[in-house]
Amino acid sequence: MKVTVLATTCEKKNCPTVYKTDRGTIIVQGETPKDHGLTIPAHETLVEIPMELIREAFGGKLGA
Repeated sequence: MKVTVLATTCEKKNCPTVYKTDRGTIIVQGETPKDHGLTIPAHETLVEIPMELIREAFGGKLGA
């Protein structure tokens, strides 16, 4: 899989980041929240990223 950085909040490699893949998907890097209270399948995970990063990556393309 080839990944390309769409947006990040810093120059280090340990910051929230949004990537696009050559598979037509998005990968996000961020904190794994522990206090969400959700039940998710074992093969999935949740990642928390700041809204600032979403705005940087997608701008006005998300709508209101």
